[in-house]
Amino acid sequence: MIKSIILAAGKGTRMKSDMPKVLHSIFDKPLIGYVLDSVCKTGSISENFVIVGHQAELVEKYIHENYKQSTCIKQEPQLGTGHAVSMVIPYLKDYTGNVIILCGDTPLITSDTLKKFLQFHEEKKSDITVMSAVFDNPQNYGRIVRNADDTVNSIVEEKDADEIQKTIKEINAGIYCINWSKVQSAFSDLKNNNAQGEYYLTDIIKWGNEQHLCVNAYTLTDNNEIYGINSRANLAEAAKLLNKRSLDKLMASGVTIVDPASTWISPETEIDTDTIIYPSCYINGKNKIGRHCKIGPFAHLRGDVILEDYVKIGNFVEVKKTTIKSHTNACHLTYLGDSEIGTNVNIGAGTITANYNPLTKVKSKTIIKDNVKIGSNSVLVAPVTIEEGANVGAVGVITKSIPAWALAITRAPLRIIENWVTRNK
Repeated sequence: MIKSIILAAGKGTRMKSDMPKVLHSIFDKPLIGYVLDSVCKTGSISENFVIVGHQAELVEKYIHENYKQSTCIKQEPQLGTGHAVSMVIPYLKDYTGNVIILCGDTPLITSDTLKKFLQFHEEKKSDITVMSAVFDNPQNYGRIVRNADDTVNSIVEEKDADEIQKTIKEINAGIYCINWSKVQSAFSDLKNNNAQGEYYLTDIIKWGNEQHLCVNAYTLTDNNEIYGINSRANLAEAAKLLNKRSLDKLMASGVTIVDPASTWISPETEIDTDTIIYPSCYINGKNKIGRHCKIGPFAHLRGDVILEDYVKIGNFVEVKKTTIKSHTNACHLTYLGDSEIGTNVNIGAGTITANYNPLTKVKSKTIIKDNVKIGSNSVLVAPVTIEEGANVGAVGVITKSIPAWALAITRAPLRIIENWVTRNK
């Protein structure tokens, strides 16, 4: 097992935001959450160290609530990436294993790539391994300069590169794996004799060569995985890339996406074969959708939704924290939240589960049993249970539970006043 260090101290000035950059979200998950998930899914990590700085308390709160095997360490003042890693030294005094170092603003990195990266480090018996990528246009990236034996000599930033070095297309991807016992002392030796007065993590490559260590580079196959977020435009582009990855995976597994250009599905959503997703759907968070379902068009699943087989969620239907069993339909203009809905249920157009009490701030559950029929424009005021086979008449406002096979009607009788319009003109 190894340790990880996630660099997450930066402000992200170009985001123009009151919020730390790593807490900006794609599909409602912060950027750093994607990085930590990929790291943890390698199955090789025993502990994560997250280096925080700007608005540290907000980042720490998110980490502590969601990633139990993680320790936040504050970098203050912030003197560069090399200095950030040095913050971990007191926590790893007697540690002799490997450490992987990543940035908290690269949400597209995958656990599969990290597994291959760690395996490469072991197979090469490397002391330092840097991840690299090959770009046709490597402008503004630090170049990987290799030795004749294919090991890495140095990383040269573009501003410092000569004309020959600028022709190199292999660039630094910003992810490292190091043998901690051999490389730890590098962070005491780094110099800050640069325009920014900072200690750069990239300098450990040169240091490693001076110490006659084994320094290698692992080259990525998909350059999108190291796409970093520095602006709102970057955030939007990363969301598109993550969504495309999700849609491609679903279509390859047997899901029909009628219009990928207008469909958004989170990578944490599982969808079984022969389900059809119609245009303009937004499926967010973690969900599980069965076989032969039909979703949309213009449907919104907000997370924690389970749909069994043959469920229909139609146009302008919103679902949140709800389980819906097989052969149930909610076809039009409906909100279903905090609910359990049985099999062979029909939810009429305009139905709302009123699950939130604005005075007490409490959300309550609506339970609809098998074979229930809910009439159009009904409001089910939770907590409430509609027992098996019951029918709710259209325009019903249901404030207490309905027994099995009963009919619930709350609307006033229809009155027709003859010639009323003529008399009142």
